[in-house]
Amino acid sequence: MFVWIASYPKSGNTLTRSLLSSYFFSHDGIFDFKLLKNIKQFPNTHLFLKDGIDVSDEKEVIKNYIKIQNSINNKNSIQFLKTHSYLFNIENNPFTNLNNSLGAIYLVRDPRNIIISAANHNSSTHRESTDDMISGKPLRKSKTDVWTYTGTWSGNYNSWKSFKSVDRYLLIKYEDFIADKEKIFFKILNFIHKLKKIEFVLDKKKFQKCLDTTSFNQMQNMENKLGFEESSKNKDTGKKNKFFYLGPKNDWKKMLDVNLKKEIEDKFEKEMKELSYL
Repeated sequence: MFVWIASYPKSGNTLTRSLLSSYFFSHDGIFDFKLLKNIKQFPNTHLFLKDGIDVSDEKEVIKNYIKIQNSINNKNSIQFLKTHSYLFNIENNPFTNLNNSLGAIYLVRDPRNIIISAANHNSSTHRESTDDMISGKPLRKSKTDVWTYTGTWSGNYNSWKSFKSVDRYLLIKYEDFIADKEKIFFKILNFIHKLKKIEFVLDKKKFQKCLDTTSFNQMQNMENKLGFEESSKNKDTGKKNKFFYLGPKNDWKKMLDVNLKKEIEDKFEKEMKELSYL
């Protein structure tokens, strides 16, 4: 059964996957980029191609979301899946269903700070990143990949609340994660064990190693030495943009144009107040 690690892009998904992959897929809790391969992304172009689906036909791709999930779902164990998709239902084709999904960990971040990170990641301007967030423009890495339908920032956030009604939802604010990683990671592990309906016995030594080896500085140094395959190429230079860019130093108050700030706040006022961002 799937536990979704869901978020709008640049909201702490990588940090969450790094911690989870260290705890569940290493013997000692020491993080390595290779461990992230244990948590697949969905939608994933390879899965559709493997099933003989024409990935150039987006309607056909969406029609087969559930079929693909059925084919990879091991109902006897938990599988983590990363997604930046909103929880859509397009022409009666749902993103997922409760036969495949055990629960969802949803990461949310102040949209004003997302703009700074997204602009760096996508080699775009703050204006372009704001337009993408407001319009809900879908994403894909290349012309041969399937689209990910992120929706708008608020649409993405609101859609995943449907898991809340069946008590299978954990909301994590990126800002809380950064402020107290130990507390939030423990909360996530406890949630997963509740979904599994088994007693949670913390491996304290492993837990601490996970925390120690996934600090922003550690991850940034690792990227500098080894590179990081999830980073994107700069559209102008062709070189890789730094994935671990500013981290805790990302401060929209110092970096975001006042007019863009107001536009974002006006557009997402309801959700930002709900999350105490306003």
